Amino acid sequence: MASEASTGNGARIERQERLPARTEVDEVAPGIGRIQLPIMIPGLGHVNCYLLEDERGVALIDPGMPDPSTNQALVERLASIGIRPEQVHTVIVTHSHPDHFGGAGRLKVEHGCDVVAHRRFHTPFDPRDPLSPEADDLLELEAASDLISDGDAPDDLAAPRGRNERLERVLFGDGPIPEIPPQPTPWGEEGFRPGPGELEAMRAWDDLSKHGLLRLDPTIRVDDLDVIALGGREWQVLHTPGHTGDHICLLDPADGTFLSGDHVLPTITPHISGMTGSVDSLAEFVAALQRVSALSGVSKVLPAHGLPFDDLAGRVDDIIGHHVERLAEIERLGADLGDATVRQYSQRLFRERSWGPMAESETYAHLEHLRIDGRMSRRIDADGLARFRPSSG
Repeated sequence: MASEASTGNGARIERQERLPARTEVDEVAPGIGRIQLPIMIPGLGHVNCYLLEDERGVALIDPGMPDPSTNQALVERLASIGIRPEQVHTVIVTHSHPDHFGGAGRLKVEHGCDVVAHRRFHTPFDPRDPLSPEADDLLELEAASDLISDGDAPDDLAAPRGRNERLERVLFGDGPIPEIPPQPTPWGEEGFRPGPGELEAMRAWDDLSKHGLLRLDPTIRVDDLDVIALGGREWQVLHTPGHTGDHICLLDPADGTFLSGDHVLPTITPHISGMTGSVDSLAEFVAALQRVSALSGVSKVLPAHGLPFDDLAGRVDDIIGHHVERLAEIERLGADLGDATVRQYSQRLFRERSWGPMAESETYAHLEHLRIDGRMSRRIDADGLARFRPSSG
C-alpha cells in the first residue's frame, strides 16, 4: 500500500499524488507535455499522461482509466493544445494497472495506434499466462486467429477469441449482471473482485470503451534495454518489476529524463504486489530500485503520479528504508502473533480503512521475502490458508 513520506523530524509531507488533476497541459521537460487525468482510487487524485510530439504525430504514455469520462477529459486536454486524438500514433503503457493501461485499448480501437508494453504485460482480461513457457507461442497464435464479432458491432470492434466471457456478458449483456468470482491468491484468501456498482457502471459505457477494454493487447512488446524512438528522443526501456511483474521505466540518456511510472514516486511508496508470479517480488523491486538509482546523468524524474523531481537516488533510499522498517515491523508482529494468517498480519500492519486484497497482497510479499531470507516459516493449514511464524533459531 502507499505510505506517506516524512521529514527528518517526523512531520508528515503532503502527498503530491493526492492532488486533483489539473486541466491545463504543462511542458515538464523540453518537448514533453504532461496531461493530468482524474482517477477515483483511494489515495490518488490523478495520473500523469505524458505527451511526446514528433513528425508522425503524438505518442502518449499511460492514458488513464478505461471509462468514457476519462477519455473525454483526455480528448479535451489534447484539444486545448490543438491536438486531435487521431494524431496519436503510439501509446506506451508502463504497467498493467487500469489507471495506466485503461485508455490504451480505446485509442487502439478507435484510431488504430500502436500499443507498446513489456513482453510480459497482461491484465485479468488477457487469455495468456505471461509466466508460462507457452506464452510467446500463444501470443503468436492469437495474432493469427480470427476475430469474433459481437453481433451488431462492426468487425473492427470485435472482441478477440479467449477473452473473459463473464466480462463480455457484463459489458454487452442486457440481463442480470453475472457474478465475477474473486481472484485466487497464493495465501488462500479471496482476492480482488469488482463490486456490483462498478459492473453496472461498466455496462453503461459506450461501445468504444467496452471494446477497448477487451482489445488492449499490445501491438509491440518490448524487453529490458530495448530502445524506442519517440518524440525526437531515443528511450531506453528498463524492466523494473515489483509493483507489477511487467513494469517498465524509460530513460533518455541524452539529457537524463527518466519516466519512472509507478516504480519511483515522489511522496508515497508504490504498492508491492504478492501476485506478480515472482518468487520474491520485494527483492525484485529493491534490486530494480538499486539499478535505477545507479543510473548516471539522470537530471529529471517524471513520475506517473505527483510532480517532477530530480534526486532519484535520494528518493530510492527513502523507499528502500521504508521497506526495511516494514520488514522489522512484521518481525515484531510475528513475535506477538505467533502462527498467523496473512490477513491477521495485514490487519495489524494497516489501518482498517485500507484492509482488503491490496493490503494482504503487500503483506504477503513482505512475509514471503522474510521466509525466503530464513526469518519466517510458512505452513498451509486445513482451510488452505498460508500461516506464517518467526523461524526458530
